[in-house]
Amino acid sequence: MQHPASLFLRIRPRLAAALLATASLAGCASLLQPPVQPGEPEDQVVARLGPPSNVYPDGNVRVFEYAAGAFGQYQYMARIGPDHRLISYAQVWTIENFRAIRPKQDTKLDVLRRVGRPTEVTRYARIPFDAWNYGYKESGVWNSQMTVYFNDQGTVEKVENGPDPRFDDSRLRF
Repeated sequence: MQHPASLFLRIRPRLAAALLATASLAGCASLLQPPVQPGEPEDQVVARLGPPSNVYPDGNVRVFEYAAGAFGQYQYMARIGPDHRLISYAQVWTIENFRAIRPKQDTKLDVLRRVGRPTEVTRYARIPFDAWNYGYKESGVWNSQMTVYFNDQGTVEKVENGPDPRFDDSRLRF
């Protein structure tokens, strides 16, 4: 008959692996769940996500911006209805949202409501336009930069897409 201690020594690596796999799967399950769900009360949304970096009015709805930071490539917006409940929560730096910006019609506030604040603002004196740059992951793959140009009246003049210079390493090659 085998001694219980030697049996434990033989199954210990398998037991540890099984426990580690179970813990890993539990962690993955929580990562795959959205952080907030439509219908949740506003105070619960703020408790889970933290205070928004900006709040924009949109009719009787408020849009909570959760900024990604200087090198972030994703921006999330939570729409809170007049009943103080979450309507939607989504990553808004997408090609679809940028394409929905209407030149000659949309204003700075319209753009802020749709995609939030930019990663960088530049003033071009010769044009003269303000340029809002949004560094984002186009199609979840490419390091891209969308630039929205505004005239002095604050209306969108044009929207332009290109590679994100923050991730361009060709300048470092000899």
